[in-house]
Amino acid sequence: MFIDETKIIVSAGDGGRGCSSFRREKYEAFGGPDGGDGGKGGDVYLEGSNNENHLIKYKFQPVWKAQAGEPGRGSQQNGRGGKDCVLLVPPGTIMVDPATGEIVAEILEVGERKRILKGGNGGWGNLKFKSSVNRAPERWNPGEPGEDGEYRLILKSIADLGLVGFPNAGKSTLTNMITNAHPKMAAYPFTTLHPQIGIIEYKERYDRLQLADIPGLIDGASENRGLGHRFLRHIERCFLLVLIVDMSGIDGRSPIEDYKHLINELGSYDESLLQKPRLVVANKMDEEISEENLKVFKKEADVTVQPISCLTEEGIEELKNLLWEKVSIAKAAEKEAEESNSETIATDDSANP
Repeated sequence: MFIDETKIIVSAGDGGRGCSSFRREKYEAFGGPDGGDGGKGGDVYLEGSNNENHLIKYKFQPVWKAQAGEPGRGSQQNGRGGKDCVLLVPPGTIMVDPATGEIVAEILEVGERKRILKGGNGGWGNLKFKSSVNRAPERWNPGEPGEDGEYRLILKSIADLGLVGFPNAGKSTLTNMITNAHPKMAAYPFTTLHPQIGIIEYKERYDRLQLADIPGLIDGASENRGLGHRFLRHIERCFLLVLIVDMSGIDGRSPIEDYKHLINELGSYDESLLQKPRLVVANKMDEEISEENLKVFKKEADVTVQPISCLTEEGIEELKNLLWEKVSIAKAAEKEAEESNSETIATDDSANP
C-alpha cells in the first residue's frame, strides 16, 4: 500500500509540576525549602529519513505524543525532561495546517529536522519562591501544557527524473530495465497504481539518479480524472521531465497528439511544469511504422527525442547517458540561479542597511 497523504494528531509533552518540600535533617531545625522544578516536556520534530519512502505508518498510527516532564522532588532535585517525539518522514514531505492551508514545515533533505511543537516548561518548586520576606514558601507551580495540533502530511517525492506517459506506453517496462525498482507489468491499462521510485546506477561515475514513475495519465488527469492526477505533485521537484510516447501509434493513436495531450495535462495542473527541461522517449521503435511516425513527430515537436525499444533494448544505454547529461545541466543551471539570487539579496541588503 502506498500512502502519500494522511492526517495526524500530535502533542508536545506537558511540563512537570514543581515540588513543595522542606529540608528535614537532624540538627537542622529550620532547613528551609528544597523543592525542585519540574522537567520540561518533550518537543515534536519532523525529520527527513532515507529509511522512509511513504507515510503508511502515520495512516495506521495517526496519534503521536512527546513525553511529559517529570515532577520536581525534594532535596532540590529537578525533574527529568521528557523525551522528544521525532516523526521520521521521506524527504519531500510537507506538513500543512488543514484549517488554514498554511505550510507548517517542509523537509527536503535526509537528516533535516524542524521543530513543530514546543513542550511545556516545568513548574517551579517552592525553593524558587524563597525570599527575604518569605523564608518558608509553600507555593509551587504546575507545569505548562505542551502545544498540540492536527495536521496533514503530504508527500511530494524528490526525484531527479519524473517519468510520465499514457497507460501502456511502456513506463513500467522502462523503469524495470534501467532502475532497481520492479513495478508490476501487464498488457492492460493502469498496471501501475502507485508511484514507483527507482535508482539508476552509474557505476563508472560512482553516482546515481532517482526516477519517479507516475501512474498513467489520461485526458483530464489535471481535473481529477483517472489515476495520474493524485500523483502529479510527485514530479513538481524533478530536474527533468521524461515523457514516454508510444511511437507505434497502436490502436490508431497519434504519437504527436499523445505528446500534446501530455503537455496540456502538465500545464493544466501546474504551469511551472512546462518550464522544466524535458525529454521525449520514443518507445516501441521495433515496430515497422515507428520510424515513419518518428520523422513526423520530430518535424512537429521542438523537443529532444531519444528512440528506444524496451523489447530489443535498442537505445537503452544511450538513454541512460542522455538522462545523466540532461540532469547534470539542469542541476548546474538551478545552482547558478540560486547563487545569483543570493548575490542579488546580499547586494540589496548592503544597499539598505
